[in-house]
Amino acid sequence: MNSKQRAALFAAASASLLAAGKFVVGLYSGSLAVVSSGLDSLFDVFMSAMNFLAIRKAGQPPDETHDYGHAKAENLAAVAQSLVIIFSALIILYKAGEKYWTQAIIRYSSLDLGIMGLSLIFSLVISTVLRRIGRKTDSTALKADALHYTSDLYSNSAAIIAILLTYYTGITAFDLFFAAIIGMIIILSALSILKKGCLGLMDTRIPKVTENTLMEILKQQPYPFAGFHKLRTRISGSRIFGDLHVLFCRKLKIEEAHDRTSRLESEIHDQLPALDLVIHIEPCEEPCGEAEENCRIKRSRPAAGSV
Repeated sequence: MNSKQRAALFAAASASLLAAGKFVVGLYSGSLAVVSSGLDSLFDVFMSAMNFLAIRKAGQPPDETHDYGHAKAENLAAVAQSLVIIFSALIILYKAGEKYWTQAIIRYSSLDLGIMGLSLIFSLVISTVLRRIGRKTDSTALKADALHYTSDLYSNSAAIIAILLTYYTGITAFDLFFAAIIGMIIILSALSILKKGCLGLMDTRIPKVTENTLMEILKQQPYPFAGFHKLRTRISGSRIFGDLHVLFCRKLKIEEAHDRTSRLESEIHDQLPALDLVIHIEPCEEPCGEAEENCRIKRSRPAAGSV
């Protein structure tokens, strides 16, 4: 089990404990803020469990029907999770309105505040772990999960405020109002996750920072490298793919051009290990001699590379 799978499993186990505690305490007191937070944690379990399965699937090597591997399983998981989370948030908003009109009675106990305080601590730890592993592995699923647990920090804080205000004032509208706020926070978080998942499914180009790193490597290549063009990239889960055409002096032998391309691929992989790049070799179109001092491309270096 790799670090991404361990992180997803840790999040799922932690969220399971929180969801169970919130539901028990919330149903006992009648607090919709606590119950809605418990529902959020329940979907955290679903989300993290789906991430675990998606990450394991995405880590499988290419097979007969998937030449590029299974990395988009992470994007599919992010889209599915966000849609389910949005549905759950709409239920929270509906229940908040229903309880407001029926003037439901809420009886708080010390357990309500305790479980929400514990949830706040757990959410902070989980989001920190997922964010660290997500950045290290560039996992779309873990980044989405970290974003959702970060939103839990706000929703848990809102629930704690609701408990304190309702307990000391006796006005149940505070509980329902903050339950509605939690629902809106969940929706905004889910929409962000949905966007990231869809971008991966739509073969969006790699981030500008990563592309600039690749461009810098290419532009620093020495003679007889003579430029590049037709660079294309796309994101697939935690992996990125690309292809481009590189130009070498037309007098260069095929074997030497291949060796230089292999060294270029190694240099790119050292700096961008997640990039799976396919390189096509072309002869330079400039009819100058086989010498660096005669190379017109070298003399006009800024024009050597293009996308």
